[in-house]
Amino acid sequence: MRVVEGTATIDDITEFVTSLQAIGVETGCTIQAFDARYVVSEAHLRRAVELADRAFARGENVADDRAVEILLYVAARRQINRALEVGANEGECDLVVLVVEDGAGDEAAAAGEVEALLTESATLGRYDEALVCDLFDIGDTERAASGAPLEALVLERVALLDVSK
Repeated sequence: MRVVEGTATIDDITEFVTSLQAIGVETGCTIQAFDARYVVSEAHLRRAVELADRAFARGENVADDRAVEILLYVAARRQINRALEVGANEGECDLVVLVVEDGAGDEAAAAGEVEALLTESATLGRYDEALVCDLFDIGDTERAASGAPLEALVLERVALLDVSK
């Protein structure tokens, strides 16, 4: 798994996603772009990939496409249209792009091609706390009662998606 960080000005989201899919097909990788405001850490992405792959292995996946299944887990949502909120958007967008090989794929080549689409910028870990809390329905009471860092609460929500299936 590789994470590519950067900023993109996206005029046409369909065209941008098609470009990522083409790179994925060419390199044998799954590629998914996320709005950096919603990604709390690399562990957040890693856990989503693990759970999405496990869902496919068990035949419990919601989406037919691995990239979309990963998106569902990152957002901790079962509905694709609601999960798209955490994806790339049109306009100028800080992105965290996940690159994961499919069997014998070439992550390094895929990551290099994705980097060429972005302006280099550190984006991972620069999430918007209020947006994250709203997306994952994490309130002040829960945060105070648990004493857990926000990352731990988000990882719990990602894991709980399996329970809600």
